[in-house]
This record gives sequence, C-alpha cells and structure tokens, in this order.
Amino acid sequence: MELLTVVLIAVGLAMDAFAVSLCKGLAMGKPTIKQMLIVGLWFGVFQALMPVIGFYLGSSFYSYITDFDHWIAAGLLWLIGLNMIRESLSSEDEEMDASLDMRTMLVLAIATSIDALAVGISLAMGGGDILVPAVLIGVITLAISAAGVYLGGLFGDRFGRKAEFVGGLILVIIGIRILAEHMGWF
Repeated sequence: MELLTVVLIAVGLAMDAFAVSLCKGLAMGKPTIKQMLIVGLWFGVFQALMPVIGFYLGSSFYSYITDFDHWIAAGLLWLIGLNMIRESLSSEDEEMDASLDMRTMLVLAIATSIDALAVGISLAMGGGDILVPAVLIGVITLAISAAGVYLGGLFGDRFGRKAEFVGGLILVIIGIRILAEHMGWF
C-alpha cells in the first residue's frame, strides 16, 4: 500500500479522536502539555492497536474471501466513512467533561478506534505488512489528538463536526479507489 494512502487513512481515522479531543480541550479550558499528551497517547495507542487486531483477524480468513476481498475492503471503508459523515451532520450534541481518568479515557479510546479495527481487516485484504501502517496511524492520531486538545482550549468546538465530516469523506474516497484499482479503472 502506498505511503500516501496509509497517511490519508490515518488522518481519516484520527478525525473521531480529533473531535473528541476538541471537546476535551474545550472542557479543560487551557490544557497543559501533559494533558495533551495523555489524550494523544490514549487515542494513538488504541488507533495503532486496533488495525493490528483487525489485520490478524482478516488474515485468518482471507483465503476464503479472496475473490471478493476488494468489495469487503471498500464496503468497510464506505460504512465507516458514511457513518462518520452521518454523525458529523447529526444535530445531537455530545456532552464532554475534562476528566482524564483511566475509565473515561479507556471508553473513549475504544469508542473512537472501533473503525480502525475494520480498517485493519481491509488492510489484510490488500496483503502486505501491518507494522508500518499501524505505527503511522498511531503516531498521526497521537499528534492530531494532542493538537485537538490544544485547539479545543483555544477555539472551542467549532471544528469538531467539520473534521469528522472530512475524515469520513477521505475514507469513502479511499474505498472508491480500492474498488477502482481492482476493476482496472486506473
């Protein structure tokens, strides 16, 4: 898989964590570097771990689905992306608090990284290695989440929904690209 594609997937996956991080920063007021790193590490580690789990799950049954793996990979990315777009357009406001306790952060890290599990399954369909994509996904999510906490403290939650929309759109486009490449459209 191309480096640019992995980076775009990482950015798309990080948008849920970014939106939550913005809310955390908003609730904190003026976050410290330590708080930014705590949030970034929680989200980054889980965003890196989940694709690895998904990759090995997907690899274990890949031989059974090789004839239609491109449809599965594209479909998973479309589902994740369209769900992110739907959530970004929702009128529901999510309540956030400034707590960084283990239970709160564990729940948020798992909730924002479930889509990364599905992406790991998609990556298994393409073959190759999971190490570089997982590390990139984790590092990019860490950086984007830490920045989200900082920006949330500065600007509030004006960008959370827009970021989630863009992230979803990126994943939908990557799904289209996977299908187009398999069909020989380019």
